[in-house]
Amino acid sequence: MKKDEFKEFVKKNPRLISYVKSNEMTWQKFYEMYDLYGEDENAWKDYIKPNLESPTNTTTSNVTKAGLAGLTLSEVVNWFKNVDLDGIQEGIGNVQRVLGVVQDFSKKDNSKASSKETYKPRPLYKHFED
Repeated sequence: MKKDEFKEFVKKNPRLISYVKSNEMTWQKFYEMYDLYGEDENAWKDYIKPNLESPTNTTTSNVTKAGLAGLTLSEVVNWFKNVDLDGIQEGIGNVQRVLGVVQDFSKKDNSKASSKETYKPRPLYKHFED
């Protein structure tokens, strides 16, 4: 089936996904191109660049290899533009929730221990505040 062949083609060329996510192309248009031209390199040359890293990947790899000290200001700014702030915020929220649960457990353990230490049994000879 042509649809299954197209799915395999997309798996071989994951860069197509970024064009759809950035709303530059749609899956329908890509499928129509595939239906007309197949896997012809000339038809896909604008969307599939073999063995070339995108500029964002190059900058990110430079940051991880050399740290921020060896980069120009524009590369640092581009790197910060590509940081997924929503993902970071979600991760921080998850960590905060986990820490909250751990704190709740530790408070319960401490409250049990402290309540046992402060409890003083009433003497047997006293009856209702005599």
